[in-house]
Amino acid sequence: MKNIFLVVLLLINQFVVHAQSNLYRRQQTVQQVVIKMFDALSNRDSVALKTYSAADITLFEYGQIWNIDTLILKAITQNQSADFKRNNSFEFINTTLDKSTAYVTYRLQSVIFKDGKQSTVQWLETVILVKEKKRWKVKHLHSTFIKRS
Repeated sequence: MKNIFLVVLLLINQFVVHAQSNLYRRQQTVQQVVIKMFDALSNRDSVALKTYSAADITLFEYGQIWNIDTLILKAITQNQSADFKRNNSFEFINTTLDKSTAYVTYRLQSVIFKDGKQSTVQWLETVILVKEKKRWKVKHLHSTFIKRS
């Protein structure tokens, strides 16, 4: 009887470990979409930016509501500094997902070099992603500015 109990316990443990491992991989996949979207912004690449954004994306920035065109205008079109460079670092706080929706909260710090000056900007952000044709896309992004130095 002890042997049967031990075998059942080991099987349950394997199932739990596999389920947790699968969830962790799915969370990392969603987090990578967020990272790649910001990489596209940093590289001023509107095509890549659209790849990681839902067509009807909404962004809540600085008390305003932006769409993809506003984001491209402000972050890419109007950003023509020849020496522009942006490095992003993320501290993921929470990533929750089901089959077609994901919620990601993180701290974002960007070191930005532009027009010969360097600044560091920090935000607290929440992103909602949706699955479109088996690919995760950012649907909503709410950004809270923390500080600039």
